[in-house]
Amino acid sequence: MTPEEFRRFGHELIDWIADFRTHERERPVVAGVQPGDIRSRLPASPPQQPQDLRRAFAELGSLLETGTLKWQHPRFFGYFPANAELSSVLGDLVSSGLGQLGLNWEASPALTELEEHTLDWMRELFGLPATFSGVIQDTASTSTLIALITARERTSEYAQYGGGLQAGNDPLIVYCSEQSHSSVLKAALLAGFGHSNVRVIETDDRFAMRAELLEAAIRDDERAGRVPCAVVATFGTTGTTAIDPLDDIAGLARAHGLWLHVDAAMAGAALMLPERRPLAHGIEAADSVVINAHKWIGAVFDCSLFFTRHRDHLVRVMSTNPSYLRTAMDERATNYRDWGIALGRRFRALKLWFLLYSEGVEGIRSRLRRDLNNAAWLAQQVAATSDWELVTTPQFQTVCVRHVAPGMSADEANAHNRSWVAKVNGSGGAFLTPALIDGSWIARVSIGSLTTELEDVRELWQLMRREAEGAAR
Repeated sequence: MTPEEFRRFGHELIDWIADFRTHERERPVVAGVQPGDIRSRLPASPPQQPQDLRRAFAELGSLLETGTLKWQHPRFFGYFPANAELSSVLGDLVSSGLGQLGLNWEASPALTELEEHTLDWMRELFGLPATFSGVIQDTASTSTLIALITARERTSEYAQYGGGLQAGNDPLIVYCSEQSHSSVLKAALLAGFGHSNVRVIETDDRFAMRAELLEAAIRDDERAGRVPCAVVATFGTTGTTAIDPLDDIAGLARAHGLWLHVDAAMAGAALMLPERRPLAHGIEAADSVVINAHKWIGAVFDCSLFFTRHRDHLVRVMSTNPSYLRTAMDERATNYRDWGIALGRRFRALKLWFLLYSEGVEGIRSRLRRDLNNAAWLAQQVAATSDWELVTTPQFQTVCVRHVAPGMSADEANAHNRSWVAKVNGSGGAFLTPALIDGSWIARVSIGSLTTELEDVRELWQLMRREAEGAAR
């Protein structure tokens, strides 16, 4: 494709995406297909000769109409906000269009220094101290894996340069809560700790880690000759957006020499609001923090912000120095290949840069406050309506609810709540996700799509009541 052909088709493609977004509200939120339906509509063989891209647009359009969950829909209330603000999409287009590959500073000076500068901006906007340095990873799962690998190497005194974990006699232990994201256990396994060396700490009635049980587990391991290595605390759990007691956990980490990683993947966006920062007291003492800009903040996926107070240690653990990448600038510049797992990296900072310029900090803050207010409104309706329960007081934009009619047993209530959520989703009018919390099935209402307004939340509440209360009669 020549630049002129790219220009012509690019205009048409932008128009196509804009039309798709413009009419998203008119479509059902949930994909109306079954497994295998999409593949059955695809050609059996790839095109042998060049094709008109307009034909590709037409074929793709019909597939995406019915074959996608509408994550950007104003009545998408599932999982977590996975916003893709269109200005950020333009940044992603620039990244792909320029075709940059950040192997080192010399490979793309602008890629490196724009990322450094943008991450400094974000660190300040989150209220994190200047002792933190930032880098963009792909996802929070990768960020947590990097955190546990760096924790492992600090505790083992860089065992990777010798016999690795197999050379040690005393097992290294990782701690997390029973409400931690599944990626924490996965990271511990991939980092070589082993399932039997992960301690899952019980939570309290707010679903936050119990610091006294964490301390007891650490002391038990120390007495048994095991080596406490890392603790993963959560600021906004996936299930209920609960907040672990970061200050207490930070004190235990300091006292026992543990690496403290704070998973703030979604709720960390709230740190952009000065009035919400007291909720994260203690985060400044963490060794590493992850906040996904590609969730509530609005940058298009993938854009996970990883901050650490131990830049030099991270570089030592992750460093690679093949001869063909060495340059005269290495001592004077940042080489992000030494800040993560991948050697090459995309120009991810552009999507944040475009987002910040388009919305402005106050624009993003206004949107976050809107979502918090809408969540508070829904929580008030639930609390004031008979047979409806708030599972926990919302801390952020996720409202966790149950509908339990009089006389329902625990098993009946679980089946009922899963059923009415499925009916809401099947209606096409909204999308929710259920979750199993402390043995009870609940409905999670995650409010935060870019175009979700109070009227959308009102319509959702009416739909929830109609499906749940109707099914319980």
